Amino acid sequence: MKLDWITPLQASEKWGITERQVQSLCAQGKVSGAIRLSKLWLIPKDALKPADGRKKNGRKPVSKTENGESK
Repeated sequence: MKLDWITPLQASEKWGITERQVQSLCAQGKVSGAIRLSKLWLIPKDALKPADGRKKNGRKPVSKTENGESK
C-alpha cells in the first residue's frame, strides 16, 4: 500500500484554511493519519478536513420564556 503525503501548506490550499490552522489541527490530533517528522507535519493525501469546532459567535444563546420573549 502506497501512501501519498502532502504538507500543511498543500492541505491549507486544499481545505481553504491557513497553514497555521492545519498545523494546529495536526498538533491537536484532529487530522487522521498525520505524522510529525522533526518540524514537518506529513498529512495523508486523502485525509479529510476536520470539522471546525469553533463557535460562530462568542455569545451565549438567549433563553426564551414560554410566551417567546427573551429573559
